[in-house]
Amino acid sequence: MKKKQRLILQIMLAVLMIGILVSFSVGQYPVPPDAVVGILAKKAGLPIESFWTGAMETAVWNIRLPRVILSIMVGMSLAAAGGAYQGVFQNPMASPDILGASAGAGFGAALAILLGASSAGIMTGAFGFGMVTVGLVFLVSHRAKGDRILGLVLSGIMISTLFQSGTSFLKLVADPGNQLPQITYWLMGSLSGARWADVGFAVVPMILGWIPLLLLRWQLNVITVGDDEAKTLGIHPQRLRLLIVVFSTLITASAVAVSGIIGWVGLVIPHITRRLVGNDYRYLMPASMMGGGIFLLLVDNLSRSLTASGIPIGILTAFIGAPFFLWMITGKGARDEH
Repeated sequence: MKKKQRLILQIMLAVLMIGILVSFSVGQYPVPPDAVVGILAKKAGLPIESFWTGAMETAVWNIRLPRVILSIMVGMSLAAAGGAYQGVFQNPMASPDILGASAGAGFGAALAILLGASSAGIMTGAFGFGMVTVGLVFLVSHRAKGDRILGLVLSGIMISTLFQSGTSFLKLVADPGNQLPQITYWLMGSLSGARWADVGFAVVPMILGWIPLLLLRWQLNVITVGDDEAKTLGIHPQRLRLLIVVFSTLITASAVAVSGIIGWVGLVIPHITRRLVGNDYRYLMPASMMGGGIFLLLVDNLSRSLTASGIPIGILTAFIGAPFFLWMITGKGARDEH
């Protein structure tokens, strides 16, 4: 079984690499594959004489490469957070926005747009309010009586509703000719304006979240079995859940800050990869991360190909994710699990 799981991970990695190369040639301005390889090789320092135009180099290096990298980073983060939340809460419907990070980030971005902030200010506002929202959720759930996990989820729903209402109010008072369209477009989720600055903004917090989740994945296996079993192995289940939730929220807030709200990735991808590699988080976590990167990269390529301006990626993930999830829980998808 381990050989099969490792083979699947290797195949997913190969698919991701191929997807990256193909992505540079996708779009309204086609760039030949040999030119893509030559440009990347020259930027890496290899002595290659240019046989491409300056426009091709600009398209590949300044526009498509940061977008490709960002789409993979966001997809990996949302899928990793979704898989971690589903394990921690023992709920297959858990998703990265369960604790309100997306709702808080949406409010923060809308407020920054309303105040006339720059792109960096919008990202900072989204990230900051995403983390503040989760902090409020923890504060409220700590005072809640009864089951801690249930209290955490219910607090997340409540705080999310409050921030969603706040975002609706900001949209109401926003300038309908300028600010309102910008807020609406941001909330739909998009990678069309991806820049190297966006990659630089998100890469550090994402890495700070990815590494602990990968290191803790074998312990996540234990708490999915039960708290008593975890304690016999010297694991503090509540402390471990808190750590996993914090790191998952960190990468969720980072992803939402640079891409807007993109749904379904963190819900659907862990389910797909679970069918491929099983429930063992030693393989499920890296498989979910690669699966999320592949999925969002493909969806972003589709977004760039359909129209010149690009369809907001959040719309496409919903169009693709919702029907697929319905297939998974009904009909052949449900029978395959038995």
